[in-house]
Amino acid sequence: MAVLNADALRAHLAAELAEAVPPAVQALGHELAGRAGRGAVAVLYYGSTLRTGALEGMLDFYVLLDRASDWPGSRIAALANRLLPPNVGYIQGSYAGVTLSAKYALITLRQFEQRVAGATLDTTLWARFCQPCRCIWQRSEADGQRVTAAIGNAVLTAAGWAAVLGPDEAAPEDFWRALFARTYVTELRVESDDRSRDIVSADAERYRALLALAWQADGLNFEKQPDGRLRPALSAPERARRLQRWSRLQRWGKRLNILRLLKAAFTFDGAMDYVAWKIERHRGVRIEVAPWQRRFPLLAAPGLYWKLRRRGILR
Repeated sequence: MAVLNADALRAHLAAELAEAVPPAVQALGHELAGRAGRGAVAVLYYGSTLRTGALEGMLDFYVLLDRASDWPGSRIAALANRLLPPNVGYIQGSYAGVTLSAKYALITLRQFEQRVAGATLDTTLWARFCQPCRCIWQRSEADGQRVTAAIGNAVLTAAGWAAVLGPDEAAPEDFWRALFARTYVTELRVESDDRSRDIVSADAERYRALLALAWQADGLNFEKQPDGRLRPALSAPERARRLQRWSRLQRWGKRLNILRLLKAAFTFDGAMDYVAWKIERHRGVRIEVAPWQRRFPLLAAPGLYWKLRRRGILR
């Protein structure tokens, strides 16, 4: 039964990854792939503009590579990406007659596969890619199959943690909301608590279908009540063991994301302006970026971090 449900999960996600996107988004994805030449494996489109279709926002992409050095840039940037992926950057322009602004992240396919499977202390990737995404460019069918398998592992990892971090018994959507609320804290996200609820509500039917499918594929037993509520069969010792591991992930996740903020100061062009845009968009708080902060973002980052903590924007 688990094998059959694993196949069903893979088929569901393959169809989702292949869904069409606006021509402008497709064109931007092809440009990103072109920058890496033969080293580009796939380009994934995800995030809020995928959910809403509002292309005037900031689009989000992941570019999967063979090697970090396949992306044009300095050796220092490539080394930083090998040590603590992903590197990030901006792209802006007119595509298929539409002006788009986007943030893109760079990571090797191998690193991506490890992190979505929960093989590291990093929660960032599986928490993102258990959410809807589209593969808008792939180098080959074989590469596409690896990407689909990786997305499947992201869903399995996330669903497993949802069983641990969610209620004892609840509607499937409530398990996902509990999960995203916890991962947002781990990632030092600036969005409000309502954000985790909005993500699930935007495609509630998808999340309802995926949770049971993922638990079955992963061999996690559960009870389904007549009203659709689910109860995962986790023993008290197993839950306690997993919660202890989650505490470690949460501590290390915050540290990793602070290091990423510092790394971005010398690998992310326009980092300070992006942070200010993100905070204003999601929290309604305008942060003025001084010229010296743009010029010396590494020096400015610690002060900005503590300013945001004092104002309650970072938790």
